[in-house]
Amino acid sequence: QVQLVESGGGLVQAGGSLRLSCAASGRAFGSNNMAWFRQAPGKERDFVAAIIWSGGSTYYANSVKGRFTISRDNPKNTLYLQMNSLKPEDTAVYYCAADLRRYYSSGSDYYSDKDNYDDWGQGTQVTVSS
Repeated sequence: QVQLVESGGGLVQAGGSLRLSCAASGRAFGSNNMAWFRQAPGKERDFVAAIIWSGGSTYYANSVKGRFTISRDNPKNTLYLQMNSLKPEDTAVYYCAADLRRYYSSGSDYYSDKDNYDDWGQGTQVTVSS
């Protein structure tokens, strides 16, 4: 099991930037694929971005491609999401998630499926005003 704690959310104007962090503890962070999802009020939890265990490959939802960047610092057990050019439609609670399969690689569709992630953080609110 991995314990995940997100931080860095807040209120920002459209066009602004935020950097989310997710601190992981409990087991070897560096062996797990990680992802960010988000959930707006009344909507399902949607995929935002994923990064494989080594950091060598990343995947993004079309809605954030070119604006958001996912990264990880394995020695610090921390996952990041740099969000630029924010839009009001980015408003949501953002969750980080861990896939407990160690050193696992698959096709791109695998990483965007929330059912493939086992542990979740409590979420951090991001609000973008117009």
